[in-house]
Amino acid sequence: MPVHIVAQSGFDLENELYDRARPSYQAFALSYIHDALRSTGPINVAEIGAGTGIFTRALLSHPQWATKIKQIKAVEPAPGMRNVLRKTIADERVTVDDGTFENTGVDDHWADMVLIAQAFHWCPDFDRASAEFSRILKPEGLAVFIWNLEDRDQACWVAQLRDRIERHEEGSPQFRLGLWRQVFDTNSYQQFFLPPVEKTWHYVLQTTAENAVDRASSKSYIAILPEVEKAEVQRDVRNIVLKGDGKVWIDEEKGIFEYPYQTLVVVALKK
Repeated sequence: MPVHIVAQSGFDLENELYDRARPSYQAFALSYIHDALRSTGPINVAEIGAGTGIFTRALLSHPQWATKIKQIKAVEPAPGMRNVLRKTIADERVTVDDGTFENTGVDDHWADMVLIAQAFHWCPDFDRASAEFSRILKPEGLAVFIWNLEDRDQACWVAQLRDRIERHEEGSPQFRLGLWRQVFDTNSYQQFFLPPVEKTWHYVLQTTAENAVDRASSKSYIAILPEVEKAEVQRDVRNIVLKGDGKVWIDEEKGIFEYPYQTLVVVALKK
């Protein structure tokens, strides 16, 4: 099935901005995924929707994963994102190819883990995707889904920022809507996988006003806006951040403050 038009358009624009502005993945989440593995030897990872390689780089630099990885096959449908991934990762264990959730191009029973970071909510056919993940996974392999999201419940300014940008979603299947949870009700998922296990962490990142504006601008549904409308969003986000209802300073002189975030990891074991 085709890639969603908002993802197709938005994620092939501003790829350098996306790579710079989006947060990486926390070490504790990567350790949690590591400890869920059934395989003890060097492992093969199929990373689907790999984007610009933010998660890939985090995995390669994590102390528990650095020597654990045999090969990573990064699959990404957006050419612009693939180009950034290739430029930012020089590791012979990593290959980068075109592909989708339902058609990964990965060999049968090759992967010890299928990993999808910040992307699975864009999946257009959950049943076909589950069947594809089962096809490429070894027995007792893992399908792992991970998302980072601003934690709107921890600060008023974050809620205001989210309210301002979310009005532009145009019905796209954003993570926060939870539509991706339909995957667990599909025939293929229930046939091939055990019930999912979820873990959520709440924490803060360090940021500045410009970082926050860049992060908002990297959203696919903001990236595709006409320039005048995008500039209005950026202006409003900047004003929200500068007003800073509930903002907690880390270093006010340098303009650094806390950005409340959360990470969700979902682990599914192949039967």
